[in-house]
Amino acid sequence: MRLGFIVTGVLAMLIVGIFLFVRPGLLIQIASGSVSQNVCTKTFASGISPHEVYAQDIRPEPGIGLIDWALHFDVDRSRQEVRTTVFGAFASRSVFRDGFGCVLRHDGDAPLQAVRVEAAAEAPSLLPEIAGPEMVAAINPGVRAAIDSAFVEPASGPRRWTQAVVVVHDGHVIGERYAPGYGVDTPLLSHSVAKSVINALVGILARQGKISIAGPAPLAGWQADGDAGDKATVDQLLRMASGLPLDEGMGPGLAQRMWFVEADTAKFAASTPLTARPGTRWAYSNLGYALLSRLVREAITGDERAVAAFVRRELFAPLGMRHAFMEFDAAGTPAGSNAMLATAREWAKFGLLYLNDGVVGGKRILPEGWVAYSRKPTLDTGYGAGFWLNSASTLNPWGRPWGLPGAPGEAYFARGYLGQYIVIVPSEHLVVVRFGSSHAPGGDPEGVGALVRDVIVALH
Repeated sequence: MRLGFIVTGVLAMLIVGIFLFVRPGLLIQIASGSVSQNVCTKTFASGISPHEVYAQDIRPEPGIGLIDWALHFDVDRSRQEVRTTVFGAFASRSVFRDGFGCVLRHDGDAPLQAVRVEAAAEAPSLLPEIAGPEMVAAINPGVRAAIDSAFVEPASGPRRWTQAVVVVHDGHVIGERYAPGYGVDTPLLSHSVAKSVINALVGILARQGKISIAGPAPLAGWQADGDAGDKATVDQLLRMASGLPLDEGMGPGLAQRMWFVEADTAKFAASTPLTARPGTRWAYSNLGYALLSRLVREAITGDERAVAAFVRRELFAPLGMRHAFMEFDAAGTPAGSNAMLATAREWAKFGLLYLNDGVVGGKRILPEGWVAYSRKPTLDTGYGAGFWLNSASTLNPWGRPWGLPGAPGEAYFARGYLGQYIVIVPSEHLVVVRFGSSHAPGGDPEGVGALVRDVIVALH
């Protein structure tokens, strides 16, 4: 027994040594910040057990198993904050503010202000309610079976941990289901679904004449290749064809550093050199959406309180998204690449905005033609402008299909890292929302494609 203990200890020391010397401390700091931020958001905004958040969202991530024994996080409910350390160092802290979610705090940050976004009473919902207060049972056995299948764990491989499925047909919920601990009023973290919301905000600001998507992105301090004449356009940023590098999908990298280490995400994105001439190559770009988020903030001309009020007035309130809010970085820029929250039904309402060509209750929210623009393929990819497409036959840079196998070719969708989906099928007048914590490659697109396919079969 003692020999086994010694061997185990030596192996642990070797693993730690390799991790510390082969991988820079930056990776450990990213892990620490990720734990603090995600546990804070889902504990205080979504009301989920912090240990469930860690077990489902963080522990399965590659590399976390190496440091799991040395990682410690503390949830302070009185202060509404989460602190994390690894090996007793690499400290991080995330603080929750009602209406603004959680924000990582860094040395030298200005003191946080106690702020709250008041309900936008002047902007009532224009969208008729899609369901009553109680959970809606499936309208037929086929729809019920399709939804239930999304909650079945695979026999092998990563778990799905499906948290919510909502199916909306002809403007009404026709079936929904939630995991234990979740419900119709639980705000769910968007991950990259937030990028589709940024698409909507850019569209609203374009309709108001405050942003032009055709011209160079008017961001102070950002010049593509150092040449103002070579600066990427807003359109290229939306389409991830700005020339910025691929920053996610190959392990912890630029995106994770931006989110979990840097205080000013847009400043970090602006300092990143291009790897291609704008408009010539597609590369998944959280950095580009950080720049778009700063652009949105500058177009609104205000601090985070003004931005939050604008988003509620112009987008969330007209759609009846009463629980929805966005998080911000320490510099006050919206976390538009990865962090907004809304209930599953509210995410379905956001999908309805695009299903209905940007019109809600007879009022045009998005510019005419904006939805068609958002669905137009970028270069030879299965990506539009802030939305993924189901029409490309090629493989994406990670060697996987662009779309959702089994779903109709016309479908397009917002997509988040751990299997957050808002799928829109125009000819079927259908929106399908699936949120969970799937660590399968691509966030289980095969499972979501099967869900959409089976719902359509059940409707027919």
